[in-house]
Amino acid sequence: MTVSERESRQVAEAAREQHWRRPSFARELFLGRLRLDLVHPHPRPGAGAVSRGEEFLARLREFCETSVDGLRIEREGRVPDEVVKGLKAIGALGMKIDRRYGGLGLSQLHYNRALALVASASPALGALLSAHQSIGVPQPLERFGTEEQKEAFLPRCATTDISAFLLTEPDVGSDPARLATTAVPDGDSYVLDGVKLWTTNGVIADLLVVMARVPASEGHPGGITAFVVEADSPGITVENRNAFMGLRGIENGVTRFHRVRVPAAHRIGPEGAGLRIALTTLNTGRLSLPAMCAGAGKWCLKIAREWSAAREQWGKPIARHEAVGTKISFIAATTFALEAVLDLSSQLADDDRNDIRIEAALAKLYASEMAYRMADELVQIRGGRGFETADSLAARGERGVPAEQLLRDLRINRIFEGSTEIMHLLIAREAVDAHLSVAGDLVDPDASTADKGRAAARAGGFYARWLPKLLAGPGQLPGTYRDFHPAGHPDLAVHLRYVERAGRRLARATFAGMARWQGGLERKQAFLGRIVDIGAELFAMSAACVRAEMLRADGSDGRAAYQLADAFCRQARLRAEELFGRLWNNTDDIDREVVRGVLGGVYTWLEEGVLDPSTPGPWIAEAAPGPSTAPDVHRRIG
Repeated sequence: MTVSERESRQVAEAAREQHWRRPSFARELFLGRLRLDLVHPHPRPGAGAVSRGEEFLARLREFCETSVDGLRIEREGRVPDEVVKGLKAIGALGMKIDRRYGGLGLSQLHYNRALALVASASPALGALLSAHQSIGVPQPLERFGTEEQKEAFLPRCATTDISAFLLTEPDVGSDPARLATTAVPDGDSYVLDGVKLWTTNGVIADLLVVMARVPASEGHPGGITAFVVEADSPGITVENRNAFMGLRGIENGVTRFHRVRVPAAHRIGPEGAGLRIALTTLNTGRLSLPAMCAGAGKWCLKIAREWSAAREQWGKPIARHEAVGTKISFIAATTFALEAVLDLSSQLADDDRNDIRIEAALAKLYASEMAYRMADELVQIRGGRGFETADSLAARGERGVPAEQLLRDLRINRIFEGSTEIMHLLIAREAVDAHLSVAGDLVDPDASTADKGRAAARAGGFYARWLPKLLAGPGQLPGTYRDFHPAGHPDLAVHLRYVERAGRRLARATFAGMARWQGGLERKQAFLGRIVDIGAELFAMSAACVRAEMLRADGSDGRAAYQLADAFCRQARLRAEELFGRLWNNTDDIDREVVRGVLGGVYTWLEEGVLDPSTPGPWIAEAAPGPSTAPDVHRRIG
């Protein structure tokens, strides 16, 4: 399918939520306003939610400790059926499903803590449960399903049936406008044809959420639409169980649909609403990845602490050497911040008072990048042992620490559920939404002269009120945020004042970019990426400070929390300042020249002198609709 850049953008724009009906801390931050009142005092879960959540976490911990062998899953590349059955038995499939449908009805906060726990036992198990509940059948039905659909499918998802989400195709990634799988209306059914790639849980799923394109016809507006599909329907073939550098136990495959009949009653929402349903689902579903990343950070810290105290070089433990100590400090401070970002975003989702689409996206982006850096630093701290597999370490009599496995397993999180590059663009689009709402027609080549005139009037009023507020603020007053500098504790108020000043600075830089490039700003992806990364650092700093103050007020590890928050904020400020500098002093122009040269074959001489070990074949597999010629590798777990 050939789709222009403009058509792709139109599809993506139509799928996003168009309005801001509730406040958003992160959106305000990008607009230069530190709305600390939206997150401080830190929101807290209700007593009932805590009781249910902690009771289940205790059961899950016992199960993981007694029934899950993570190294076996890594070794065999498969989650044993008995482990999946055990998870079903303790209710793990229904953590996020409402109790009236047979689920546990856990809060987002405790669901994320459960994912962190189970992923520490086996990241493949975390992926299985997350794909089932965060983006699989339960979440879209909870938000958009009819009562009949909920009663039909949610009890199954809570107890026995595993679900999967099928959007990606061999030639379709983050550009859904190219979606080729079709769902053709036929009486009271739809007939599905197409191929789906990287179907996490697809190899063992009982129920599928499938995104397919309905052609427009009389009585059918058409468009990308979501369906619940029984995985054992005639015409469905799982043609391959994919293997990866990490998450070796993940049940991920290629699924072909050939004349698969799906009842119209199984359509989720109206025709054409599929992408909107997917994006809305991901607003909270994306929090599952930062949950597992925060858990990974906790494990990195534990291993770094124990190993660097036991290992001696040059007459003292390696932790006492500054070169190693700075890495440990980074791991400890960043783990504290990731948990702060995760818990704050989760509690905001539970309260359902704020729009968290930017917060969840920032959490996913930031956690996936920082967790991978922490795992890389752990491998470096472990030295040669960090590169050695856990089985090899154990075979020669040492503790089997799977540091290299963690590095491989975490790598996918920078790609899963929106790559870092796509997340930059998604967040940037939301961050500049206020500007596009008032001035978008000024840079839209298709806007009429009248539309441009009205936009100019709106923009004039908006910027006359907004720009002067970016010149000065509370961050310039030494006494502000004094709640965050209690006696005997590090000063976190100074960091919040920095966040306030930097937020206004960030908003000014965003406006300068819009004024400079206007409609061309959307193609300045490196610039937009830095804008978003600065915002992520400021959001993480805010979350760390708020969490530290909450812990201090509770009397639990308050002084230590303040110390970690202080260390993190100092590290984050250095990263933010570097990003601010690179907004205008960078290599973006020469990089584009080099890319043109690479694509034009100017540097092919640089590739000489090596062999390419790749096997022959097309870059993208053929995905023409039709009957399958491959054996079906789908399996049921009873």
